[in-house]
Amino acid sequence: MDFSEKDSVDAVTASFADTPDPRLAEVMDSLVRHLHGFLREVRPSIAEWEQGIEFLTAIGQKCDDHRQEFILLSDVLGASMLVETMEASRQAQDATASTVLGPFHVVRSPERALGDTIDSVGTGEACLIEGVVTAPDGTPVPGARIDVWQADDHGFYDVQVPDDQPLGNGRGLFTADDDGRFWFRSIVPAHYPIPTDGPVGALLRASQRHPYRPAHVHFIVEAPGYVPVTTHVFVEGSAYLDSDAVFAVKQSLVREFAPVDDPDEAARLGLPNPFRRARFDVVLQPAAS
Repeated sequence: MDFSEKDSVDAVTASFADTPDPRLAEVMDSLVRHLHGFLREVRPSIAEWEQGIEFLTAIGQKCDDHRQEFILLSDVLGASMLVETMEASRQAQDATASTVLGPFHVVRSPERALGDTIDSVGTGEACLIEGVVTAPDGTPVPGARIDVWQADDHGFYDVQVPDDQPLGNGRGLFTADDDGRFWFRSIVPAHYPIPTDGPVGALLRASQRHPYRPAHVHFIVEAPGYVPVTTHVFVEGSAYLDSDAVFAVKQSLVREFAPVDDPDEAARLGLPNPFRRARFDVVLQPAAS
């Protein structure tokens, strides 16, 4: 049978008819139908299709141990947040909202004790971030693991500027105490542009979109018997809260980083005075039994 525009979907989906994994069969059937529908709608020339393939090839070539350009593409297309939003619709409404992983969770965070600082550079405005991990009914979750990472006060992650930041700066892996509490010292992060030196940046420039994200700290919180949550705490008042380049802001995740002028409290916490303080409690959804 000749391959034709009219019969293209049937021809290709038939080739996957013997796929033993039913979920893979479902995904491939839908992928082929939507891809062919897209092509019939847009009707690219061969040169345009080759340009698209070259773009995706460049995306892959930009990925390495410290950079995930495909996640970045997923983020700026809103795909990451759509997947997160669909997943969240299946979770308890009182659990902490999830948001995107981002492209920089590519280095294992160093284990740190509660109260340690994740800032080893010493620039930026000092802050304390504290909270408690609980179940939806308020029961503390002792021993929860809290993985955090953030940009510095210039908007860069450690892996972006290895000459200026040691690997592991702005990162920490903490274990909540018996009451589910956690706290650590850091600096107030800055808003920053996502990396624009690759194909995703070229796409943003071609579409006249800005690359900026509001100031935030990433969290992954997990504990046995609970559904892990990947989330952020956003700095109240930061620029770009209303136009995040990756669509990741949720109002429930915005927190005040309140100024504190108390020399005794600063000394107790091991912080310079004045400093800022933010509270970010995390509610985990129990896993289905």
